[in-house]
Amino acid sequence: MPLADLHPIDSAAVLAWYDDHARELPWRISPAERKRGVSPDPYRVWLSEVMLQQTTVAAVKAYFLRFTHLWPRVEDLAAAPLDAVLREWAGLGYYARARNLHACAQAVVREHGGVFPRSAAGLAALPGIGAYTSAAIAAICFDEKIAVLDGNLDRVLARYCALEVPVREAKDDLRAALQACVPERAGDFAQAMMDLGATICAPRNASCLICPLQPGCVVEREGDPLLYPIKPEKTEKPVRRGHAYVMTDAEGDVYLQSRPHKGLLAGMTEVPTSEWTTDAGEPVYPLAAAWRHRGQVVHVFTHFRLELDVWSAVVAPDGLESGWWSEPIALKGEALPTLFRKVLAQAGLG
Repeated sequence: MPLADLHPIDSAAVLAWYDDHARELPWRISPAERKRGVSPDPYRVWLSEVMLQQTTVAAVKAYFLRFTHLWPRVEDLAAAPLDAVLREWAGLGYYARARNLHACAQAVVREHGGVFPRSAAGLAALPGIGAYTSAAIAAICFDEKIAVLDGNLDRVLARYCALEVPVREAKDDLRAALQACVPERAGDFAQAMMDLGATICAPRNASCLICPLQPGCVVEREGDPLLYPIKPEKTEKPVRRGHAYVMTDAEGDVYLQSRPHKGLLAGMTEVPTSEWTTDAGEPVYPLAAAWRHRGQVVHVFTHFRLELDVWSAVVAPDGLESGWWSEPIALKGEALPTLFRKVLAQAGLG
């Protein structure tokens, strides 16, 4: 069905459902509080939206609470050392988000006196804030009447209209259709639609009988909701290979170093590795020692699959000057991304 011919989304029904069923989230102002005049904090909304990119609500909650405990205001985050931000971010993945988060906080303080712009256009001019995040903050915090289209909404709308192509081929049309339905309570509407996608029209379940969109939903009348959205054809990820070298000293401390400040996992903590190439070749050890092969770890990045052979050895600290030695008990507090936590675990550490 052409999107232009769709039954418009009943925003009043969606908002009525949200008033009764809104999720309680640590960054959210409830619909009841909104009606009492309580306004969302743009800092907390922005922080949550950045954390939620490519990550689940369940995974984000603890990180969000820790960040807002350490840095309760945007000024606090802007003043924090980047290394501290990266350390607290470790485990959330997609580490460019953390660097952009820090840069954005500094820009808000430096250029806007600590006050977030109130429009999507103004927000999009800040570092690391794209079209989705700027729309989400502007709608949720300032009720700008703008469509907020995330992965949950992609799925909801694809089912609502029985979209016969992958979402990415109809993104502009979906956004335009959603934009035409945005009511005055734009922020609550955006969050209501997100909640519908998370709880009612979920990836592996569609509770159509209790969905406020059911009267206008094409696929609920004509087909199986779980067949949508149509998946794009998968392409094989290229494979890169390499070696990781886990070194401990006589006391059991682990040698760590920082990755370069540009590129993948920039600025994060690692153990030394070889180059990641199509052919790992033979290991070239950082130091002469009794090296032991500890197996292999596999880690899938957005654009490639990485296979690392893990080696470990007890070494003398001479000749290692670019990094530092970390006690095993302190490894939890290091800015180690998931990949290198896997490497340490494979070597019996971490």
